[in-house]
Amino acid sequence: MQEKTNISDYPAATPESVWAALQESDRQRKENERFLTEKLAETDRILSEKLAETDKQLKETNRQMAESRIEFDRRMRKFEEMNGGLSNNQGMFAEEYFFNSFEKGKQNFFGETFDSIRKNVMGTKYDDEYDILLINGKSIAIVEVKFRAREKDIDKVLKKAKTFRINYPDYENHRVYLGLAALTFDKGIEDDCKDNGIAIVKQEGESVIITDEHLKVF
Repeated sequence: MQEKTNISDYPAATPESVWAALQESDRQRKENERFLTEKLAETDRILSEKLAETDKQLKETNRQMAESRIEFDRRMRKFEEMNGGLSNNQGMFAEEYFFNSFEKGKQNFFGETFDSIRKNVMGTKYDDEYDILLINGKSIAIVEVKFRAREKDIDKVLKKAKTFRINYPDYENHRVYLGLAALTFDKGIEDDCKDNGIAIVKQEGESVIITDEHLKVF
């Protein structure tokens, strides 16, 4: 069969052949549109499924995080309650221990004899509490009691002298002494007490030891 080598070798276009070519072109266009539509629909379906799955996973993650947060808060509250209760119990134990030591008169505190002893005395004007007060006709000893003495307690002790004179002006002519009593002292706190003229009251074995040679009057 002889190959066609130039345009004259092709059959002349007729209205019928042109119409047939247009119809074929339209068919291919519609086929392409259908294919693209199906592919777009499939892509939308896959994307929607992925988004739905992602949204589901996010909701589940948020739910788990919310539950974890609730459980964390619950545990923290429990810990704070237990820790607060433990701290209160330790503080009460220390107060009872030192108060009983003074009450039994086993200690010669500040080199003076005190006629009365009181504990947990609240201020009448200025909101403050005095753990232990030792009183005689000329002197007041204010003892702050801690289970563990820390650096921040020094300022609290010094403040007691000022607030006591505001709360109890009847003792304005009394000498005021300050003491910090604790079952344990952080490093350096005893030196801070000495530098500030505060007596150191602590337990050693079965005895209460008072260091007050550096004591000052407030």
